[in-house]
Amino acid sequence: MNAHLSIEGGGNSKEEKIRCRQAFTSLLTSQGLSGRLPRLTACGGRGSAFDDFKTAHANAQSGHFVGLLIDSEDPAAIPADPLQQQTWEHLRRRDGWERPADATDQQVLFMTTCMETWIAADRATLRTHYGTALNENQLPATTNLESRHRHEVQERLERATAATSKPYRKGRRSFDLLAKLNPQALAPLLPSFRRAMAILEAKL
Repeated sequence: MNAHLSIEGGGNSKEEKIRCRQAFTSLLTSQGLSGRLPRLTACGGRGSAFDDFKTAHANAQSGHFVGLLIDSEDPAAIPADPLQQQTWEHLRRRDGWERPADATDQQVLFMTTCMETWIAADRATLRTHYGTALNENQLPATTNLESRHRHEVQERLERATAATSKPYRKGRRSFDLLAKLNPQALAPLLPSFRRAMAILEAKL
């Protein structure tokens, strides 16, 4: 497949980057993209993901799709037509990043506000993964979930899983969960997830 996706995530270790890439591969396969998956690069921090994207974008041949899958960090406004979302404007205002020449808004796929938002949305997977020790009352409400600050979502996941044998933590445990997520559970609750999957479905 002539497509490349630069992903924020994976920390600084080779092992974490492998787990990150494998987890997103599983999620996209569950979305039905098996057989046309893009090449995935787990880049660690968001700055590294942006740098990787810029290089891939600059070197892309005509017709090849290059995307940046990254946390929005802050809530991101989504218009009535999600495909018209001004993602580069969000990154300019928040991070001071300038849009690379010829890059389009549809090349930026947001995890709004962070990957944990996706995890918190899939309650069935959380129940299966953690069992009866999961304290669902501590999880953030799924209504307008993408409007919640990333720190709140992360802290609530940690509190909800505190009594389990392996409480939620970034890194290996987060990627174990990500790999199990059900896109059909996420899509109704997360407009940015629907947007990202719709773009990938069209481009790949």
